Amino acid sequence: MSRLIAPSILSANFLNLEQDIKMLNESQADWIHLDIMDGVFVPNISFGMPIIQAIRTQTKKPLDVHLMIIEPERYIDTFHEVGADILSVHYEASIHLHRNLQKIRSLGMKSGVVLNPHTPVHVLEDILNETDLVLLMSVNPGFGGQEFIPQTFSKIRKLRKMIDEQNTGTLIEVDGGVSTANASALFEAGADVLVAGNAVFKSNNPIETIAQLKA
Repeated sequence: MSRLIAPSILSANFLNLEQDIKMLNESQADWIHLDIMDGVFVPNISFGMPIIQAIRTQTKKPLDVHLMIIEPERYIDTFHEVGADILSVHYEASIHLHRNLQKIRSLGMKSGVVLNPHTPVHVLEDILNETDLVLLMSVNPGFGGQEFIPQTFSKIRKLRKMIDEQNTGTLIEVDGGVSTANASALFEAGADVLVAGNAVFKSNNPIETIAQLKA
């Protein structure tokens, strides 16, 4: 089992992004999580390609890009070009999910599927073998700083069982309301990667908080 931490840039200081990336480089953070929102699939707009490109020049850590956008297939090539290492698309936004995941992998990126809180994990049964990562949303996507949805624990356990039965090696990532208070319980339930936004960037000592989340 992995225990990876992926701080979310959405909670960083955009006037001081270079310093925040430098801090992540010096920390035990494993990945850097980037939330891309289009204002259509979710009721918010975040940032786009120029920001990812800029971050790519400042870090060697894998860029974990979460697309909260409709028709993600239109941008798979572009996100590869700007430096995404892991590219995750929403189950709810992908009519041709299998094709999207194959395309992501064909470009050398890791493929991810994201499930909203209301979407059951069994919908992935026939697609797990094309999936390097499943991201379970533990809040409703679109905004940082929301309360963790407790039902996520049972989803993690069900998904872990499915992955183990199919032996696909797929990683389970959890995003939303992650903190030092629930991190170890999430890992114990079967999660491999935790996305943390406010918990890291609003803390007095982000480097120490990342270490605590990991431990």
